[in-house]
Amino acid sequence: MRTAGFLLLMFLAGAAHAGGVDRLKAFMSGARTAEAAFVQTVVDRNGRVGLQARGTMAFARPGKFRWDYLAPYEQVIVGDGTKLWLYDTDLDQVSVKPLGDAVAGTPAALLAGDNAIEKYFVLKDAGQSGGVEWLDATPRSSDTTFERIRMGFRGDVLVRMELLDHFGQRTTLEFSGFVRNPVLAPGRFRFTPPKGADVIGG
Repeated sequence: MRTAGFLLLMFLAGAAHAGGVDRLKAFMSGARTAEAAFVQTVVDRNGRVGLQARGTMAFARPGKFRWDYLAPYEQVIVGDGTKLWLYDTDLDQVSVKPLGDAVAGTPAALLAGDNAIEKYFVLKDAGQSGGVEWLDATPRSSDTTFERIRMGFRGDVLVRMELLDHFGQRTTLEFSGFVRNPVLAPGRFRFTPPKGADVIGG
C-alpha cells in the first residue's frame, strides 16, 4: 500500500539559538496539537524524481494523527490512539492494526508521540543551512522502514522532513500553513470503514 510541526522556538539563556534537538524537546513539552498542508516528493537512489503527492495532516499528542492524501490519489491514514487505520480509496481497502509499535521509529512517533521520544530515536543536531535548523533522528530499532529521519525548522515552524529508507530512497515532506496548538475536533481522529470496503486486520 502507498504510504507514505510546529515546534516551539526556545531561546536558551546564554545561547544565540536553539539547535534542532532543543527545538524538538521544546515542542514535545509544549505543543499538543498541530495541522498543516504538505507536498510529498519521492526521489530514488539514482536521483530520479518519482511520485509527488499533496494533502493535509493533523495530530493531537499523544498518539492521535491523521494524514489525508488528496492528489494524485486519495488515501487516509489515521491513528486513533489505539489502532492504526490505512484506507486506500482506489482499492476500497482498509488495513487496521494495533497502534503500539506500528509507529515506533516512524515520522508519526516524532510528530505525535509521547515525551519518551529518545526511547525510540537517537537525536542529533545536524547544523543550519539556508536559515533552516536541522535535526537527525535515527531509529533505535533496526526493524523500521526508515534508516534516518531529518527535520528542518525555520523559526518556530517545522518546514521540512526528509525520510531516508534502507533502499536509498528519499521522501521529502514540505509543510505549509503550519498551525501549532489549534483546536481540533475529536472526530477528526476517528475512522469508520466505509460500507462495503474490504477490511484487513483488526
